[in-house]
Amino acid sequence: MKRFALAVAAAIATASVAQAQVTEDMLLNDTASTGDVLTNGMGRHLQRHSPLDILNRDNVENLVPAWAFSLGGEKQRGQETQPLVHEGVMYITGSYSRLYAIDVKTGREIWQYDARLPEGILPCCDVVNRGAAIFGDNVYFGTLDARIVALNKDTGDVVWNKKIADYKAGYSYTAAPLIVNGLVVTGNSGGEFGIVGEVQARDAETGDLVWTRPVIEGHMGTLNGEESTMTGTLNATWPGDMWKTGGGATWLGGSYDADTDTLVFGTGNPAPWNSHLRNAGQPVEGNAGDNLYAASRLGIDPANGEIKWHFQTTPREGWDYDGVNEVVAYTDREGNDRFATADRNGFFYVLNREDGAFVNAYPFVKDISWADGIDENGRPIFNEANRPGDPAEAADGNRGEVVFASPSFLGGKNWMPMAHSPDTGLFYVPSNEWGMDIWNEPITYKQGAAYLGSGFTIKPNYEDHIGSLKAIDPDTGEIVWEFQNPAPLWGGVMTTAGGLVFTGTPEGEFIAFDDTTGEVLWSFQTGSGIVGQPITWEQDGEQYVTVISGWGGAVPLWGGEVASAVNYLNQGGLLWTFRLPQQLAAN
Repeated sequence: MKRFALAVAAAIATASVAQAQVTEDMLLNDTASTGDVLTNGMGRHLQRHSPLDILNRDNVENLVPAWAFSLGGEKQRGQETQPLVHEGVMYITGSYSRLYAIDVKTGREIWQYDARLPEGILPCCDVVNRGAAIFGDNVYFGTLDARIVALNKDTGDVVWNKKIADYKAGYSYTAAPLIVNGLVVTGNSGGEFGIVGEVQARDAETGDLVWTRPVIEGHMGTLNGEESTMTGTLNATWPGDMWKTGGGATWLGGSYDADTDTLVFGTGNPAPWNSHLRNAGQPVEGNAGDNLYAASRLGIDPANGEIKWHFQTTPREGWDYDGVNEVVAYTDREGNDRFATADRNGFFYVLNREDGAFVNAYPFVKDISWADGIDENGRPIFNEANRPGDPAEAADGNRGEVVFASPSFLGGKNWMPMAHSPDTGLFYVPSNEWGMDIWNEPITYKQGAAYLGSGFTIKPNYEDHIGSLKAIDPDTGEIVWEFQNPAPLWGGVMTTAGGLVFTGTPEGEFIAFDDTTGEVLWSFQTGSGIVGQPITWEQDGEQYVTVISGWGGAVPLWGGEVASAVNYLNQGGLLWTFRLPQQLAAN
């Protein structure tokens, strides 16, 4: 039966190859095109907003299931994918590096690809995959053994399969690739293993490497197979040889701002977590302990991989406050072109889109303890007493002073993407209110072994909730409304021109909110926790909404007391698609 399905798909594709190809123009206009979803983020600026208003505040109560698709088998775990939709086919990735093509009218599988993962892979935080990319005749996705694979989108046949990095050294890959001007742009994962974060660009047709850009100072980039330029200045902000295993994983992928022709990538924590080993533990003049460009946002030239600008959200990082969270291009109410990013460190930043310069920052979670605020230059005002102590100063030399820091290392916001509505001007940010006991320990680098030098225990900050979906005004920092949830929020958010905000909860509820008031207008129990990313599109005059359900991700693996509080939640692996029937659209 599977071979028959493949043969049919191949025949259809052969008959209409020219029409079926995805072009750069189509990717550029993905937000305005309502009949498909071609990019991660529903547009490469990552606003996750649809101009569709067939489904709206007045009729969302009539939204009903159209079909469901099971990922099946025992390979469940966290399902964090964002689906893509093109010419009647939906593409989703699944845990353990799987990719599916599904008929959007029926929910039936067209083809499936399972990566052959080797023994000894070292994914940090569950075996997730966050989505694919599509361009030309191919669909692209990454695998847990740090490879990027191109498949024929009609047949699932492998076109090329390339190595990003060595999985035996702790590298992996979980993000959705980014397509820009015929290049497949990828990051890497593995910040807890002393890897070096890097952005790579490949020819989409051949998989040949065009350029590489390591994100830690001292490392050389490449262009067309030759060394290009060094990242930063050797030993300007890193002591000795620490830069060689400096972390900064680019594990969440990036965005693309067409107006400035700039890739924007976030970088993860410096390695090891123990800041005292990186000269970051004590305040010094200048930036000698900042450890560039970890915990930063980077503007990169897509043509050659050169860094145009950088903004470091957490210099002297010592709490695992990654800087990878998505950077969203938008225009503020005064017409200024801005970037917005909600950082793991608990602050919401607004940057100038032209050069990444700091504009403003606001706290978006409560009880931030590691810093007293952000100064006029965008630099944290550190609370030095809230930094985990140096184990070298401990009586036994094994464990530094324990501090309670908030937010926890899982962040005020982690990977789960926020959304923006141009209609309200607000950002809708999935956040969590938690802290941690954290301490530092001695550590030395060993390839393929965890490289932390810290211990921790996560604790909820409040008895009645951890998760909090917040509607934030980027001009003022005001939290316009808030939805509190008992369990941590770990899934993506989407807005629509119909005045709706969609997201899911670990308890399995898929919810539609009023974008101005936060009122719950509709919900559906999916049967497992939602840590995926919703999409919407139009088909035959009706509006559809899709989200994947399947509990997992970092929370139950690393969550300490929090993991114990949510251990009753069931795993799953079910893709839900809903529709608003035409006859009910006017009701």
